[in-house]
This record gives sequence, structure tokens and C-alpha cells, in this order.
Amino acid sequence: MNAFALALSLPKEVRKWLTQVGVKDNLHNTGKFLGKWYNERFNDSLRDELLNGEIFYTLREAKILIENWHYHYNEVRPHKSLNYKPPAPK
Repeated sequence: MNAFALALSLPKEVRKWLTQVGVKDNLHNTGKFLGKWYNERFNDSLRDELLNGEIFYTLREAKILIENWHYHYNEVRPHKSLNYKPPAPK
């Protein structure tokens, strides 16, 4: 499934929440994905590390699990750009 089809298949409540928290899509008006490789890597990581292994029964549950995963992805896990070290604690 391409990114455009995936974006259209998201439930309306999830799309609304993503917009509220500031997520912007990378879809051109022709429906072609314009994202860079790091967007694809993030999407692949989200799918592989979270979405493929979870069934969300409520929007609240999805929000909590995705926010926790996102925090870990950005703040805890080792980053290649930091020589595979985690970011400095805040």
C-alpha cells in the first residue's frame, strides 16, 4: 500500500488527532509521496516496532502507545548520528 492510500485509509478520528498534534503529511496534490528517506525510515520503524504488533481497541489506547513509542524513538534509543548513543537526558 502506498503512502497516499495509507493516509486515506486511516480512521477519521486518527487523522483528526494527528492534525491536532501537528503532524503534517508529505502528499503532493497529485497524491505522490514527496518525503525524504528519513520519513520512510520513521514510517518503517513505527510500523515494524509498534503497529504490526498491536491492536488498538480505542483511540485513547492508540494515542498513549504511539506517544510512548515516539518518546522512546526520539529520546531513549541509540541514534546512528550520535555514534549509536542515546541523546543526552533533558
